Amino acid sequence: MIALAVLMLPTVLVALDRSILYLALPHIGADLHASSVEQLWMTDIHDFMIAGLLVTMGTLGDRIGRKRLLFLGLAGFAGANLLAAYATTPEMLIGARALVGIAGSTIMPSTMALISAMFRDRRQHMTAIAVWMGCFTAGSAVGPVIGAGLIEEFWWGAAFLIGVPVTLLAVLLGARLLPEHRGATAARIDLPSVVLSLAAILSVVYGLKQLSRDGAATTSLLAMVLGVLCAAMFVRRQRRLPNPLLDVRLFGNRALSSALVLTLCTGIVSGTILFVYLYLQSVAGLSPSATALWLLPSTLTTVVVIQVAPLLVRRIRPAYAIGIGLVVQAVGYLLLTGVDDSGDLGMLVTGSVIAGIGLGPLAALGASLTLQAAPPDKAGSAASLTETAGELGIALGVATIGLFGAAVYRNTIQLDPGLPPEVAAAAGDSAAGAFSVAGSLPTDQAQRLFSEVFGAVTASLHGTAVASAAVALAAAVVAVTALRHVAPVGRSSAGDAAAAASTALPRQDAPMARPDRVS
Repeated sequence: MIALAVLMLPTVLVALDRSILYLALPHIGADLHASSVEQLWMTDIHDFMIAGLLVTMGTLGDRIGRKRLLFLGLAGFAGANLLAAYATTPEMLIGARALVGIAGSTIMPSTMALISAMFRDRRQHMTAIAVWMGCFTAGSAVGPVIGAGLIEEFWWGAAFLIGVPVTLLAVLLGARLLPEHRGATAARIDLPSVVLSLAAILSVVYGLKQLSRDGAATTSLLAMVLGVLCAAMFVRRQRRLPNPLLDVRLFGNRALSSALVLTLCTGIVSGTILFVYLYLQSVAGLSPSATALWLLPSTLTTVVVIQVAPLLVRRIRPAYAIGIGLVVQAVGYLLLTGVDDSGDLGMLVTGSVIAGIGLGPLAALGASLTLQAAPPDKAGSAASLTETAGELGIALGVATIGLFGAAVYRNTIQLDPGLPPEVAAAAGDSAAGAFSVAGSLPTDQAQRLFSEVFGAVTASLHGTAVASAAVALAAAVVAVTALRHVAPVGRSSAGDAAAAASTALPRQDAPMARPDRVS
């Protein structure tokens, strides 16, 4: 268990790093005189690098050793954050954040794969993954709070420095306590496959991000088409290689594929949080740090349920635990439709907490189901697939849920006909646009504008909550139907035996089979 605690250190670091930047961004923009486009790249480049390199890094860990890759990633993570903390230009910070993303792409699949190597017993494995996911979720929650304190007490660079001593501690302890583990093959990484996977994922993620900002523009659509074409070429190449970068036969395992779909759905519904943030900071008038504090109950509740879920599946099938949880999550989202534009937060917190409770079983069990469905020597690849599905889900959620919420806002707001055209255009497009031009209006007219904006923001929260509830219910159906063959932990079944047989992949020249199907 001490070794598991060591693995939690880099896991929390990655979660902290991803959430702290958003609070530091206004200070960075003012200090480095960064334009809005440069600020977007400071956040996006990190996500692009992580999403694009997860598959490569997962396989690289299988080839060279998960512990070695983790240590290389931690060293790069510390060095890149040092560079970011003392950046003197926007370009320097963007480059540093790209390096942080590259290093971060090694950490998550390595820690998950090492957990699979250290905990072979199914019950212990689920518990260890639940602890891992709980630490990641908790790190994401407390990141903004810690970041706000560091920025207020020191300067924005301190938010990046917090991870350096923790990284050194993880390396020192890990060198003594963590085992090395690698896959059976030591074949070289196929570089064309790396390029194709990077191009496919980066193009899709970039296209989705542009779609969320600009709508169905030519650039976003072309990027996504390019990504799909590169993905098709990637899959075709993997089928022909004797030692592929990613063994696509893994997708023939029903449990693994279903768990990935559910992880994707989890990322999609996370798009609603954007409108929860918007409501809290506009209608309720909270600061970013206060917003983070108001959302802590939901996140901490999720952490608790994540720890309880492995105990739950000792008695009932994971499919039912996950399915019931997703229905509860949908109920939580539907409760958000009861939030009004008065700024009262009781219903919002209640709905968020219930949604967090429902998320817990899938967050705890999804990654474990994926890893247990894969052969031990493919654990790094399976871990990278889990993380990639999550990254793509988040990008898809921001694009689709974000676009839907923006459309609800534009169709709901009723502007004063007497507003100047430029003010009406800005206010009718987004809440941020309305706030940016409200200062140019007389007090009474500005108050009327705020009233309309608050109503439209509330309506967009309602709309996105309903959309997320629908996705959660659809995911519940997938969970119950596709994972019902997986027995409760500690019990065996025909479905389990068949699922276990599916981890012995057929020869590379054999046709893809469905060995986990229960007859």
